[in-house]
Amino acid sequence: MPLNWPNTLTWLRICAIPLVAGLFYMPYPWADPAAGLMFAAAGITDSLDGYLARKLGQTSRLGAFLDPVADKLIVAVALVLLVSRDPRPLITLTAAVIIGREITISALREWMAEIGQRRKVAVSQLGKYKTILQIVGLTCMLFRVPLLGLPIYNIGVVLTEIAAAATLYSMVAYLQAAWPELRR
Repeated sequence: MPLNWPNTLTWLRICAIPLVAGLFYMPYPWADPAAGLMFAAAGITDSLDGYLARKLGQTSRLGAFLDPVADKLIVAVALVLLVSRDPRPLITLTAAVIIGREITISALREWMAEIGQRRKVAVSQLGKYKTILQIVGLTCMLFRVPLLGLPIYNIGVVLTEIAAAATLYSMVAYLQAAWPELRR
């Protein structure tokens, strides 16, 4: 069943990407918070679609493929948007680490699936925590505006840096799990 609730949520997450980008570049004071909130809503659908797929018994091969693609697309676009506005080396390096890791692990998973060993590089609990840190951190960075006196953008930078460190750590764990196959 290609069109079900979980897949619809994933498609909505993909459709949110140009909306986040459009809001990001609008010249209005409310645009940055709106971009951050749109990104946060998309991040929530990431958890919701997987939950619904399992709960409703609506898992599909399309969903299994599309969900991680949607995740990587929206995160990569958010990072590129943020670097376009704040090209400091720390922000640029953080974006490069996260995007580079996502490409590397996606390729590794595809290769491991080809040789019948995908389960060795299945999503770990650390990967789930990393995703939460990325979504919250990037939401804060996109939101940009101080809230209740808190420096939301700076909080987002710190959370995104922690996510980048977790990203590297999880990449090493996945590579170690795949190492016996890589050596062959």
